[in-house]
Amino acid sequence: MYRYTAFDRRLVRERAAQFRDQLERHLRGELGEAEFRPLRLQNGWYVQRHAPMLRVAIPYGELASRQLRVLARVAREFDRVDEGPHRGRGGFAHFTTRQNAQFNWIPLARAADVMDLLAEVDLHGIQTSGNCIRNITTDALAGIAPDEEVDPRPYAELLRQWSTLHPEFAFLPRKFKIAISGAREDRAATAWHDVGLRLRRDAQGAVGFEVHAGGGMGRTPVIATLAHPFVPWRQILVYLEAIVRVYNRYGRRDNAYKARLKILVRAEGQRFFDAVAAEFDRILRRDVDGQAQLLTDEELERVAASFADPAGVRPARGGFEPGRHLDAPRGFVRWLERNVHAHRVAGYRAVTLSLKCAGQAPGDVTAEQMEAAATLADRYSLGEIRVTHDQNLLLPWVREADLYAVWQAAKACGFATPNVGLLTDLIACPGGDYCALANARSIPVAAAIAERFADLDELLDIGDVDLHLSGCINSCGHHHSGHIGILGVDKDGQEWYQVTVGGADGSALGGPPVAGRVIGPAFAADEVADVVEALIETYRDLRRPGERFVDTVGRVGLAPFRAAADEVRRATVELLAA
Repeated sequence: MYRYTAFDRRLVRERAAQFRDQLERHLRGELGEAEFRPLRLQNGWYVQRHAPMLRVAIPYGELASRQLRVLARVAREFDRVDEGPHRGRGGFAHFTTRQNAQFNWIPLARAADVMDLLAEVDLHGIQTSGNCIRNITTDALAGIAPDEEVDPRPYAELLRQWSTLHPEFAFLPRKFKIAISGAREDRAATAWHDVGLRLRRDAQGAVGFEVHAGGGMGRTPVIATLAHPFVPWRQILVYLEAIVRVYNRYGRRDNAYKARLKILVRAEGQRFFDAVAAEFDRILRRDVDGQAQLLTDEELERVAASFADPAGVRPARGGFEPGRHLDAPRGFVRWLERNVHAHRVAGYRAVTLSLKCAGQAPGDVTAEQMEAAATLADRYSLGEIRVTHDQNLLLPWVREADLYAVWQAAKACGFATPNVGLLTDLIACPGGDYCALANARSIPVAAAIAERFADLDELLDIGDVDLHLSGCINSCGHHHSGHIGILGVDKDGQEWYQVTVGGADGSALGGPPVAGRVIGPAFAADEVADVVEALIETYRDLRRPGERFVDTVGRVGLAPFRAAADEVRRATVELLAA
């Protein structure tokens, strides 16, 4: 993990002190809401449906156990409601698809105390909101995946340092998201970002970036376009500066829905990329020696030193064969198959701690569970834990010899549900229960689906299915890229849900990135689980041996799935008529 320097710590702590001054002036009435709003947003503070919401940045998803313990302390001591209609709520964090942590019940009057506490362990909310470059995300298996060509984490850290409080890019037309992957499989969904970076090596072994630009979800789902096939790593900050500068200059500011980079790229086409190429060349030629804007070997080495294997990691002889555990408890065998992942270092595995258990919203974790996860990280993962794109936690440094003990400990904490990649490992935003922007609730619908498919044998027979659920068109639940996507919409003040089929995020599980297609009019909340069940049963009737849901959809088309959804609607109409 990156080790903060004295400069890094001073910046974060001075920022926290600045926010305290701003908050105190606001509470005294010296700063009105209009003046205070951009200041709180720049530090990750929103005003949601019932209370303020804090978003904490977790750069590229990496956490130290001590940091997770502080997040647990925030949940336990600050994220709670002691009086009023919501008394008893809080006490948990929500991990998002962008590898951040959110708290939904912290009183604004205590916000500065929280920021001071976070700063003590190098955490903050800087640029987790507002029209700026947001948290840089990457593959949760970065640095440990067997298929990795280049570790993306040092580059993600360099991008974080470059983009944090960049004076030219503090007020972009709209929020701007960057994802980076260094593996052959794109587990970071780079095609769905404003800029997606894929690390590559050329024929001579030199490292560079395949750059894609203009991706995104929302009202207009767009797959990013190839902007440059190979930008040498030393020039990547210059090329990104060129993209963001062109966007800052020409992006629309008159309409929030049309202000994203994807709209500019679609409108301008090749002219956008020509403008970026010209700006790129102009920046490179800006200085006499042409070197001032380039990354150096020394700077990369300085940052990369933080991402060396932890002390004590040594390859172990022999491979790991799940089959030899067939005489072990059935739950352990299933957990090995679904929640344990290959590792580049012999004798080690990565382990997913599932946050998709009965009775909890996807991505939610209590203060007690965070403490328990931190203990697991200390005991079995060299003090490191990660937040995944699909709202789980991951232990990256587990010795194969410790797997049985990890399973037992994870089971005791509620982390051992063996459903990674299955239907109930679904992605969902907080929805209308918390978010002021949401048109519909997500959590009850997610719970109904999880309850409907509670039988693990049935889930394993169904196989890999990505189900993504968003409470509004902002797509925080990434419904466009789900094999099955569910979008909450508002119809005359009532909650309805639009269903899409056939989406994918670009990973090996999902297939090439594509937006799902709508299969009919919206459904009522109590119909959604029935629709999902009908889609799954259609797949089971039509699939070939070994064929996944998304592959069956690609082979047979949408017609049989539309017919299955229509049958649910007809049954509802008949029931109401009776």
